Amino acid sequence: MVIDWLPSLLIVVLLLLGVVGMMRRINLWRAGQPEKVNLIAGLMAMPGRYLKDLHHVVERDKYMSRTHVATGGGFVLSMVLVLVVHVLNVKQQIVAWALLGALALMLVGAFFVFKRRLNPPERLSKGPWMRLPKSLITFAVTFILLTLPATGVLPEGTGGVLLIAVLSVGIVIGLGELLFGMGWGGPMKHAFAGALHLAFHRRPERFGGGRSTGLKPVDLTSAVIGVAKPSDFKWNQLLGFDACVQCGKCQAMCPAFAAGQPLNPKKLIQDMVVGLAGGTDANYAGSPYPGKEVGNAKGSPDEIITAGLVSQETLWSCTTCRACVEECPMMIEHVDAIVDMRRFLTMEKGETPNKGSEILENIIATDNPNGYAPGSRTNWAADQNLAVMKDKKEVDVLFWVSDGAFDMRSQRILRAFVKLMKAADVDVAILGDEERDSGDVARRLGDDATFQSLAKRNLATLGQYKFNKIVTTDPHAYHCLRNEYGDFDDNGALKDVEVLHHTTFLNQLVQSGVLKLDAFKGGKVTYHDPCYLGRYNGEYEAPRDLLRALGIDIAEMERSGFRSRCCGGGGGAPITDIPGERRIADMRMEDASATGADLVAVGCQQCTAMLEGVVEPRPEVKDISEILVDQLVEEVH
Repeated sequence: MVIDWLPSLLIVVLLLLGVVGMMRRINLWRAGQPEKVNLIAGLMAMPGRYLKDLHHVVERDKYMSRTHVATGGGFVLSMVLVLVVHVLNVKQQIVAWALLGALALMLVGAFFVFKRRLNPPERLSKGPWMRLPKSLITFAVTFILLTLPATGVLPEGTGGVLLIAVLSVGIVIGLGELLFGMGWGGPMKHAFAGALHLAFHRRPERFGGGRSTGLKPVDLTSAVIGVAKPSDFKWNQLLGFDACVQCGKCQAMCPAFAAGQPLNPKKLIQDMVVGLAGGTDANYAGSPYPGKEVGNAKGSPDEIITAGLVSQETLWSCTTCRACVEECPMMIEHVDAIVDMRRFLTMEKGETPNKGSEILENIIATDNPNGYAPGSRTNWAADQNLAVMKDKKEVDVLFWVSDGAFDMRSQRILRAFVKLMKAADVDVAILGDEERDSGDVARRLGDDATFQSLAKRNLATLGQYKFNKIVTTDPHAYHCLRNEYGDFDDNGALKDVEVLHHTTFLNQLVQSGVLKLDAFKGGKVTYHDPCYLGRYNGEYEAPRDLLRALGIDIAEMERSGFRSRCCGGGGGAPITDIPGERRIADMRMEDASATGADLVAVGCQQCTAMLEGVVEPRPEVKDISEILVDQLVEEVH
């Protein structure tokens, strides 16, 4: 037939144009800063990361998981076989039937995508994404009809020139949209960028069941500290932004967005894509930042981000709770990007809002955020008869007190924990006046210079003594000691030292029978998961085990575990204090009240302060150590 060759030609031309677009996309990412990756190892690891690690997250939404397997798997297999059957012209009927099977699988998935888009959730972006199911269906139906003669189901030449012409249009619409989208921008952009993002992820430790939550250290000798322009990000961070599928799962979990603060993590990532490619957000078709209209953001790789692309208050609204990161099916690192941009604002511009500058000055001058006299750090323990490391030199457990030492409410938690340790006859000591702030607040506010100074000074102090464990009631200090001090521990002060949260340590004591506890006789109890204990460090069970050990049947909140709602106290958010429509702590207390609980059990001093700041009537708030100490069976000797 005269135009039999047309479909094959169109396939090749569209494929070549797609490759050109992909190369263009790669050049956009290369505008970022260098970051060493193992190209071969990354590419080889990509299939496993896609099939296991990525789908471990996608599988939380069973509907989309099955849809993605059918559509994505069917498309990849179909494309390979399309080239074999319709470009290389292989005449084996079994190959043609295999192509039909792959196309049928893809078509089933495409119909499920279509169904999802008929009444899409608010969190999903609309716009070009509404074309995607039509493009997928057009691709599948076109190639099914084109392949039927190769299987022998239809005779060669069926439909004549008219059918070939119609199918050629289908190829342009279906295959053209999919291939062009991968490289030139569109709904399928994530398929190309997402695959490479998995191969060259900035945190490869997250794959294979690992956890990686510590912030990356900033080079303080750099010409520009932090990220001022999109091109200041690492190249694989830009790649990660481009992998976003605009599903809005991060948006649905973000406490700041829910509170009406000017942050939407999905919009933020899309603004980063605008910045790396140049242009405006006029084509963004998702939810805006609360209180801000779409269409006013513009940027380019070499323009200052906060000069027109993203407002400073958007960056300061983040509580760094990592709910967005935990929920993202493409494993994008939103919090890293936000803190990178804060570093520029704080260390280069000196523009930390509200009480931010005052808090940082206090930390530098007094080693604690509120400017208390360093010598008063041990006043809370005057009646506790606690050993001090400079006197003992060597103990089993070093109790890292943290800045709760200066807060009267937190001191009750510290005393309760000390009483439990004494009851268990733990060999324990504190650093006393030698302990300094962990640096958590400084680092989340973008002052990495102060954090690094504190980390090095604390490590130098720790290096003078011997201990097997560090235990703290503060999840933020726990996270820093466990996950972020290692980058500066050149002399091995923490080598072979186990860093534990107090709930984990107490659970060990209870499980070993060292702590004797009576059954809890109070009312209904719910438990609030602190972000820096749960999402950052994966500790969800120890606090619950302790409550169950008291005979408590925990009334779980709707959002608990890895989906727990933040209290609003992390990331320096109470310090920067960006206004919204509601307070995050109020929303969290509503979650607790909805369970009918009389008591909210907590494992974080900051969470306790935030939740107790909610106006009454509300459930009582207690740290788990306070609950345990009330049930302690004290032996009489």
